[in-house]
Amino acid sequence: MTFSIVARQGDAFGVAVASKFLAVGAVVPAARTGVGAVATQSLARVAYLDELLGRLAAGEAPDSALAAAVADDEGSAHRQVGVVGPAGAATFTGPECFAWAGGVSREAGETAYAIQGNILVGPQVVAEMERAWLQSDGQALPRRLLAALEAGDAAGGDSRGRQSAAMYAVQPGAGYDASGVLADLRVDDHADPVPELGRLLGEWELLFGHPEDVQPLTGPLADEVAERLEQLGHPVPPGTEVSAALAAWAGQANYESRLSPDGIDSRVLEALRAATS
Repeated sequence: MTFSIVARQGDAFGVAVASKFLAVGAVVPAARTGVGAVATQSLARVAYLDELLGRLAAGEAPDSALAAAVADDEGSAHRQVGVVGPAGAATFTGPECFAWAGGVSREAGETAYAIQGNILVGPQVVAEMERAWLQSDGQALPRRLLAALEAGDAAGGDSRGRQSAAMYAVQPGAGYDASGVLADLRVDDHADPVPELGRLLGEWELLFGHPEDVQPLTGPLADEVAERLEQLGHPVPPGTEVSAALAAWAGQANYESRLSPDGIDSRVLEALRAATS
């Protein structure tokens, strides 16, 4: 009752999923840094998540790990699973999954992916998701996962409608306090969950991303930033740098991960302008 993509890009692993089902992120996705990622759906067997990640961690290839897990499951005819590891990807669709159901898995150099869905409007959902994944080459993994999910949604997605979406991705050193969490987002009950997931990803990137397109705080830009900070209750005291007042405001707004000694991050500047427009 779901469509998903499980993918690897370099040393990052992740899952994006959408469904006409409450809180799909509580059931379908799992990923482990340095190990791989899994999506379990249709008549989902949640035990697959730990089992398959354990097999990957022990050095099994995704296809053999998935084959072994399915062989041991009496309900496998109703299951659908996608898995990626450090080498390879695999997908499985049981013969008794509700139509339309199917998937595709491929590996190409530093990337691998498994795309699958059931109770879809047709095979075009998986085909469009694969097309979007391939066309998004060069973007960060969360953005590529979102592009695939958006394409599946635009192609009709779950034939029963829309309700929830989620993304979970990991990469060594990524995320808050270098926790390894590259993205961890859920839209549990929403009329249009995939666009809402995209909005949340933008917020996540702003709060947990690193400085980009940094502009020096000099001349007219420094004057503008100082004026806007004063509007927000963070005046620049005489004889001090604008950067000190900027850091005080950014800390309150949770933008501290984007602070740079070289100036102001472009996303922070955009947020500052929006807050004082």
